[in-house]
Amino acid sequence: MGYVSASNTPTVVFPTAPGFDVDYLIVAGGGGGAGRYGGGGGAGGHISSVASTGGGSSLESAHRVVTGTNYRVVVGAGGSGGSVGGTSGSDGNFSKFNLSVAFFGGGGGHLASGNKGGSGGGAGGANSGGATLESQGFAGGTGVGASTIGSGGGGAGAVGANASTSAPGAGGNGVSNSITGSSVTRGGGGGGGNSSTYGGGGGAGGTGGGGAGSASAPGAGTANLGGGGGAGANEGANGAAGGSGVVILSFATSSGTITIGAGLTGSTTTSGSNTIATITAGSGNVSWA
Repeated sequence: MGYVSASNTPTVVFPTAPGFDVDYLIVAGGGGGAGRYGGGGGAGGHISSVASTGGGSSLESAHRVVTGTNYRVVVGAGGSGGSVGGTSGSDGNFSKFNLSVAFFGGGGGHLASGNKGGSGGGAGGANSGGATLESQGFAGGTGVGASTIGSGGGGAGAVGANASTSAPGAGGNGVSNSITGSSVTRGGGGGGGNSSTYGGGGGAGGTGGGGAGSASAPGAGTANLGGGGGAGANEGANGAAGGSGVVILSFATSSGTITIGAGLTGSTTTSGSNTIATITAGSGNVSWA
């Protein structure tokens, strides 16, 4: 309601919105690496209301919540790796908190373009890397004419490296975030695959949980970091799975107590004056009292 001050200047007083602010970090499941010297999987999409360092992860607004209300949380699983017989990796799965959604990591391509995603999958053969969705990461690397070399999957902080005629591409690096009170790097892309024709060594995984490509034993993306899976080769290695995502919530301890509902796996800790809820799997509701 407005009133007239002593200086006769009208002043408008707006009511404060009910509830309190919750900061969040949401990472989706990473894409699987392709089998048979394909591209590495892209990292799961990475969004946060707390500034990240090391890349292009956009800064979102905190969510205003009220006590006694349910808010949906989903933690995406990683995508499966492609077969040694020659298939592309599968996309990861989305993660969300309330209305904010992190998009799945794109699967790596086998003699095909990488899939689009939060970060795109790397390409196999003379094809394009997968594009990023909603700028939640970066594109996968571009392939070359040599069909037995794959490119790297995109990371939350950098594009996947292109394949060359003599070497596979590395996964793009992730970004670091300190929502928990400590800096953790998440969202690395998976490395491209290779064959013994070109030395057999795969591309390195990106920092933040990206799995390395390999002709014998590609690395899976790291769980709860949303890393892309490394790609395999024709000497006997399937592509590796992407890593699962995570949802982390931070709020003033004085504001209320969180309940992590059925269907979700999570825990709480404190950092200074804040409570940190880390939810590592499942789907369900959270609420505050």
